[in-house]
Amino acid sequence: MVGQLRIYTINEGMMDSWLKLFKEEIAPKVIETGMGVETAWISEDRSKFIWIRTYEDIPDIEVKEAAFYGSNWWKQNVDRVRGHLANRDITIIERI
Repeated sequence: MVGQLRIYTINEGMMDSWLKLFKEEIAPKVIETGMGVETAWISEDRSKFIWIRTYEDIPDIEVKEAAFYGSNWWKQNVDRVRGHLANRDITIIERI
C-alpha cells in the first residue's frame, strides 16, 4: 500500500466550510473512485488540513486520480474546492 500525505493550507476563515465540503462531498467522492481516506486532521491553529489518501501501489495512483479528476463532479466543483486552498503539499508515502 502507498499513500499520499496531503497537507493543505486553507484560506483564512474558510476552515469550517472546507471541513463541511470535505466530509459531505470530497471524501465520499474520493472513496467512490476507489481511493482510501486513511485519516484527516487539522492543525491546532486551524490553518492546515492534513490527510492521507491510500492506493494499492504507485500505478494505482494514476488510474484512480484520472477517474476522480476526470469525473463530472470534479469538473463542476474544481473552482469551489480549490478556492479554499492557499497551498497544497503532496508527498508519496509507503506503509511499512
